[in-house]
Amino acid sequence: MKALKIILFTLGGIVLMVVAGATYVNFALPQAQPATQIRVAITPERVARGAYLANHVAVCMDCHSSRNWDLYSGPMVSSSLGSGGEQFDQKMGFPGKIYAPNITPYHLKNWTDGEILRAITTGVSKDGHALFPLMAYPRFGKMDKEDVYSIIAYIRTLKPIAKNNPKTELDFPVNLINKTLPKEADFKAKPAENNQIAYGAYLVNVAGCVDCHSKTEKGSVIAGTEFGGGMEFAMPNGKITSPNITMHKTSGLGNWSKQAFVSRFKAYADSNYRAQKVGLTVANTPMPWTMYAGMREKDLEAIYKYLNSLKPQNNKVEVRQYY
Repeated sequence: MKALKIILFTLGGIVLMVVAGATYVNFALPQAQPATQIRVAITPERVARGAYLANHVAVCMDCHSSRNWDLYSGPMVSSSLGSGGEQFDQKMGFPGKIYAPNITPYHLKNWTDGEILRAITTGVSKDGHALFPLMAYPRFGKMDKEDVYSIIAYIRTLKPIAKNNPKTELDFPVNLINKTLPKEADFKAKPAENNQIAYGAYLVNVAGCVDCHSKTEKGSVIAGTEFGGGMEFAMPNGKITSPNITMHKTSGLGNWSKQAFVSRFKAYADSNYRAQKVGLTVANTPMPWTMYAGMREKDLEAIYKYLNSLKPQNNKVEVRQYY
């Protein structure tokens, strides 16, 4: 009887500790620093740089707009620029229903520049709640601060679109775990463009290549699989697996020339290109080809140079499987 009381007492203590911990996480986190008091000057140079980054490198508009998934690569619907609403849910492998918010001035008109900076680079919204890292603040927090300022300047100039999107609803226990993820930004200076490997690494971080072109477990990249492909995406008419983009000779891009690599992207920028309708024999892809196609050739060349500096991964991927 005494032993039973000890067991019950111990279990009761553990339950209390778990409840107390969950309560603390739920109500006390994230413990973010106040948004900095800044005002980003909206200059033509910043707006141009921000437009380039948001549309063709960081591809912010990829999520914060509507995409036409009836066409290959889901090209962005131009009239929806920045209005958000794209849904990422359990059918796609996400832990809940995640909605991209409206980032036009309609929604952000009462946000300070410091609050936008904190959200982009730290993962904490205006009201203090933690953003789900599908909004890639862990990467954006490693950008050059001036580049982030340029993105802020650009989105301030977007056409206001009156659209109110649903709030994200995360499944348990991810809704609690997510509150522990935001962390302060660690800004890095943008390398000189003539230092191709370092500059390419900077662009790859901004573009988030590793997030898709790696194997993942519970939302995190599995160490040692970086850029070797293997992440699966459930599309309406089939499953697509991200390819190996390391320079392995048989299972990666080892036989691709620099020009072939650049041309693969630039094909979607050709004025004659028309996105193909997907169907029973054409599987779609989440890769926003038409957005990355706008990247400068020298930036694509720097990315190619950086990928050449990585250890080749021997991971042969079957890219498409139809339902």
